[in-house]
Amino acid sequence: MDPLSRAERSERMGRVRAKDTKPEMTVRRLVHGMGYRYRLHSKKLPGKPDLVFSSRRKVILVHGCFWHLHENCNHYKFPQSRLDFWRPKLEANRKRDEDVRRRLQGAGWGVMVIWECELRDRGGLARAIEDFLGGGHGVH
Repeated sequence: MDPLSRAERSERMGRVRAKDTKPEMTVRRLVHGMGYRYRLHSKKLPGKPDLVFSSRRKVILVHGCFWHLHENCNHYKFPQSRLDFWRPKLEANRKRDEDVRRRLQGAGWGVMVIWECELRDRGGLARAIEDFLGGGHGVH
């Protein structure tokens, strides 16, 4: 049973954002601080990727561990109630993510997925981003 009332749950869920989330903002600050420049949420690309590096034909998708069902992640707890609602909803998110990634790669774009739990190791994340994007950027 949900410990929150319907009104409290509705208010809380209403605060969930699709873009400009805390994990996304953290990645954006990190990438910008590394000297890379990017566009946000291009409507021309499948899934409106979070960060778009057009000249490199690469995108970064920032996924929350709960909303995108990060496998084997201890960062979130799967809901214990209303499984008939949550399971299909979260599985649909995962399937959509796979479709978007496949479509982007099929169109010749490199795709990096950064999970919310990976933000704990900023140094390792910065190295992974550098490896993905390669050199040749501005200030470092």
